[in-house]
Amino acid sequence: MSKYGDLIKKARETEPENQKAINTSDQISGLASQEPELEQMVNLCVKVPISQRRYWMSKAKEQGITVTSVIIEALTQKFGEPENQKARKP
Repeated sequence: MSKYGDLIKKARETEPENQKAINTSDQISGLASQEPELEQMVNLCVKVPISQRRYWMSKAKEQGITVTSVIIEALTQKFGEPENQKARKP
């Protein structure tokens, strides 16, 4: 075995007292039932020239907004939102 193989095997066999399994049933919070379930957020990757990106980022920073919010606003204005779901606002 490798240099640390025995140590890793031993650690996997026993559960240290200070790292006991967490009981998730104790972690139920009232907040989850009050807020609507939010949809998973994903990246939308767009390749642009670096000079344009620098310009757009600086303009957004000057106005105190994010480029993400501008992109979402433009796509929503152009295509609208799906009828069967509501999009999460950034």
